[in-house]
Amino acid sequence: MIRPTRRQKRDNEMEGKTDEHEGVQGCPECDAKTLLTSADGNEIVCEDCGLIIEEEPVDRGPEWRAFNHQERQNKSRVGAPITQTMHDKGLTTNIDWKDRDASGRSLSAEKRSQMHRLRKWQERIRTKDAGERNLKFALSEIDRMASALGIPRSVREVACVIYRRALGKDLIQGRSIEGIATSCLYAACRSENIPRSLEEVADVSRVARTEIGRTYIYIGRELGLEIQPVDPKQYVPRFCSALGSSDAVKAKTNEILDITTSQGLLSGKSPTGYAAAAIYAASLLCDEQQTQREIAAVAQVTEVTIRNRYQEQIDALDLY
Repeated sequence: MIRPTRRQKRDNEMEGKTDEHEGVQGCPECDAKTLLTSADGNEIVCEDCGLIIEEEPVDRGPEWRAFNHQERQNKSRVGAPITQTMHDKGLTTNIDWKDRDASGRSLSAEKRSQMHRLRKWQERIRTKDAGERNLKFALSEIDRMASALGIPRSVREVACVIYRRALGKDLIQGRSIEGIATSCLYAACRSENIPRSLEEVADVSRVARTEIGRTYIYIGRELGLEIQPVDPKQYVPRFCSALGSSDAVKAKTNEILDITTSQGLLSGKSPTGYAAAAIYAASLLCDEQQTQREIAAVAQVTEVTIRNRYQEQIDALDLY
């Protein structure tokens, strides 16, 4: 199949045979609906006749090729991307802790002493004042807690952005750095729909749960964070995985939550306790042995909460 030239394609566009807007619906030549995008994303090609419908001639990639990770690292001439998780956004340099030269040979004793002094001064000059030192400490706390909770890198970036906004509006005045950092991490989890309860965040933090809750409400109000209520269905996969429940229990739990939530029973209730009670009810209906104590330990709620929510859900389902 001979590909059309640029002039022919331009003439076709003038005649209205090609789609000038985004989202091409079909091939203007053979009216086929099967369109393919090239691996680099620069061309849209018809699978039937081979017509190049759209193309982007600008190549934004490097001029070199690499076939594995090691070659890519050796040929790359850029550093790490800018990140909000570091106080200087990762723009400063670091002196490697290995006392070796470019050829891999060990340094002499005099050079090692000199490199030790350089590392010390490099660490000191990375923060110019107390504000940057406090920011560095807060961001390191967010990273530590996020690592303990298994939170993705993207959510850590959001938490650091929220903390920087709070710092810019002087919301930290009179409050502990740890409390603000923990509240920003919890707010990031809520905004990105990452199911982490307040109790779980408080377990890895150095401040009390009540202070985290107060600070979270204060930051959300001052920064105008539009955070939706937590859906208890977000906790079901993690809780069922920790309990070793079957897929039938997961499906039944989601069904119970859909029915009872539509009746307004979730209003004013803890989402973790509500999800734990639904898992307990689903395990009984599916004939799986899950005790209230085991579920309460995984969900970090009390057995009394599970019993109360369980009775409300059973009454709403009208099973007994």
